[in-house]
Amino acid sequence: MKILLAEDEKRMSRALCEIMRQEGYDVTAVDNGEDALYEAESGIYDLIVLDVMMPGMNGYAVAKKTRAAGIRTPILMLTAKSELDDKVEGLDSGADDYLTKPFMTKELLARLRALARRNIPVADGNLKYEDLTLDIKNAVLKCENGQSVRLGEKELRILEYLIANRGQILNREQIALKIWGYENDSEYNNVEVYMSFARKKLAFVESRCEIKAVRGLGYELRCRDVR
Repeated sequence: MKILLAEDEKRMSRALCEIMRQEGYDVTAVDNGEDALYEAESGIYDLIVLDVMMPGMNGYAVAKKTRAAGIRTPILMLTAKSELDDKVEGLDSGADDYLTKPFMTKELLARLRALARRNIPVADGNLKYEDLTLDIKNAVLKCENGQSVRLGEKELRILEYLIANRGQILNREQIALKIWGYENDSEYNNVEVYMSFARKKLAFVESRCEIKAVRGLGYELRCRDVR
């Protein structure tokens, strides 16, 4: 499981990384708000642990922008602020849970496990983009013209990832990590195969949207202008 840790206090960051890695988590650490937002919007993480007071952009702003970008990754807000209003602001910004410093390691790990259990597509949730609706519960792609098609598991995950990160170019490494969970050449080949399948499903429902390969960079979901 991949965790993004955004914590600007170096000693705290090192300690948290060590704790999480001992539990088997794959941790990426950043120390400022801009880097936290950049990483969060990649969509490759399963959990985000976000400090409130960081240089450049505070945790509240990072959480708000992450949610505005369509990223639904569970967020644990980690901060020294303990007033009720601070907790409410954190939750209203898009965080799923709030842990006040100082804390016990056991509580931190328990909350991470609880959030990990939530990181499942919403049972009745739909993702929408332009003329598309992705019915996650039933694995069905629908177009506003009335056409629909059932998706395989990997097609569903790829389209969910592309729609959630619409407007961004996602490279093969990001996609392989998100969909298959690890990097190797065979998974990179799988990315190309399943992108082809996903393109065919978009064509079948006659959507204006298409998956474009950006040479040397990756893939992007775009919508053709209709004139």
